[in-house]
Amino acid sequence: MLKFSGSSVVAALLIAVVFGAFFFCEYLIYFPTILKCAWPKLSRARGGEGTDGRPADAAVRAMVLSDTHLLGAVGGHWFDKLRREWQMERAFQTALWLLKPEIVFILGDIFDEGKWSSQKHWEDDVRRFHRMFRHSSDTELVVLVGNHDIGFHYEMDWFKLQRFEKVFNASSTRIVTKKGVNFLLVNSVALHGDGCPICQSVEKDLIKLSRDLNCSLQVGAGFCQLSFYPPTAPIMLQHYPLYRVSDASCTGQDAAPPEERHLLFREKYDVLSKEASQRLLQWFKPRLILSGHTHSGCEVLHDNKYPEISVPSFSWRNRNNPSFILASVSPGGHSLSKCFLPEESTVIGVYCSAGAGLLLLLLAHCLWMKGLLQLSLCLLGKHKSL
Repeated sequence: MLKFSGSSVVAALLIAVVFGAFFFCEYLIYFPTILKCAWPKLSRARGGEGTDGRPADAAVRAMVLSDTHLLGAVGGHWFDKLRREWQMERAFQTALWLLKPEIVFILGDIFDEGKWSSQKHWEDDVRRFHRMFRHSSDTELVVLVGNHDIGFHYEMDWFKLQRFEKVFNASSTRIVTKKGVNFLLVNSVALHGDGCPICQSVEKDLIKLSRDLNCSLQVGAGFCQLSFYPPTAPIMLQHYPLYRVSDASCTGQDAAPPEERHLLFREKYDVLSKEASQRLLQWFKPRLILSGHTHSGCEVLHDNKYPEISVPSFSWRNRNNPSFILASVSPGGHSLSKCFLPEESTVIGVYCSAGAGLLLLLLAHCLWMKGLLQLSLCLLGKHKSL
């Protein structure tokens, strides 16, 4: 029969505590958190149909996240880079496995240093991105451009923009159509309105897309002979939010901290300009706008009819409670829900509790060993006196 000494039992307990805390915090914690999330249901009409007359289960299941900010070679400590990328990879892969989205949108600022990274560092950043956000052929990944990917307006150039578009094999301004739903992708970094070459090119593309979309809506009325896209108002996705004064009206657990909500936004830096925002609304009349950039959540209604949702950052480097959006979208309706990821304070709390448990085990073991030693000395003294 095997006999275990007190030291071996304590060692086994120490290993169990360390391994248990690590396995829970680095693997298991994502499962119960994301399992709380579910695809929102579209409202059903009689006969089990959605508001547009199609079966409600025909909706597109879209997952939307933003501002991953993969650290580059210049900024950020190596451990910070390792930690944040591991967290995002585990969260993303767990969400894919549990929720099985048909399409995933990332609303820009994929990289933190794309605006100045060398070609070698850029290729390394891209390689890490593809490893972290790998996906099966059943899921389509669509990436939008942000200011950290190609630089702010005064920093961007054709080389950076084309480098980004080449990696993701798509134009930065385009329409993605899925199950009759038009998703309009906007390069909002180039909407500065100063006539720069990239700005002119993007604005030309947007005008053409607007004409094509409006044409598809009017085919039945005899104004257009050819329909390029399904006749539905688009869902507009971009990195910069449309113009708003501040986040003062934003509420919820993922809104900006109270001390930051009343800070005034700068046009063309924190949000798009009033002019660019109005042009986009007039051109496309979107039924929903999804944006990023601010790292915080917010819901805004423009002109009393165009809802915008600002999607918080997906990185724990920017927030204690990252999240993403789950959207069920059909040609005639949409429904959204928010999925929160584990809070970093929870992870830190678990590790601190495990550390305290280790210290208590070690202390108990030391006291027990001290007691054994004192007992042995006492018995030895009595033996000598005899």
